[in-house]
Amino acid sequence: MFCEIFDIFTSMNAQQNYLFTSERLGFRNWQDSDIDTFAAMNADADVMEFFPETLSRKSSLQLMEKLTKHYEERQHTYFAVDILETGECVGFIGLAWQEYEAPFTPCVDIGWRLAKRYWGNGYATEGAKRCLRYGFETLNLEKIYAIATAINLPSLRVMEKIGMEKAGTFIHPELTNNKRLRDCVYYVINK
Repeated sequence: MFCEIFDIFTSMNAQQNYLFTSERLGFRNWQDSDIDTFAAMNADADVMEFFPETLSRKSSLQLMEKLTKHYEERQHTYFAVDILETGECVGFIGLAWQEYEAPFTPCVDIGWRLAKRYWGNGYATEGAKRCLRYGFETLNLEKIYAIATAINLPSLRVMEKIGMEKAGTFIHPELTNNKRLRDCVYYVINK
């Protein structure tokens, strides 16, 4: 009996740290203790296939600090995402303000990056659907975009699974010198 009560209390206490949850995932801001997991994910060539390069530990730390600050300023970010059952951080899923030069910016976009061992479990789709709900219901956004390189078929499939529609193509201004990645597509979903 005591063990059952302790397990319930521990579970409830752990979930109180989440900004929101989905069926299997908890969404939160970044913590210093996430750096090892985050850096390992960003250093994985398979995970970073559709980005210009992998990230060093220092670059990962800078990105994590940027994401934390983004949440403090806007109440959304690419959130750290844990599996509720185990507490393992799978990567990030969330919303971010974008201002680079494009036909649809400035805007809020939705994005995800998961460690390779968590691929194929439906986490990106489940988490993205929950983040859309957070964006529309909590942040009261009118529309949300998603951006990916045209060759990133796994992300394009997730965009379609979560109900987004292809809105156009563009050359990403930060990738103009990268022939493999510069052609991008953008999807949109309205409230």
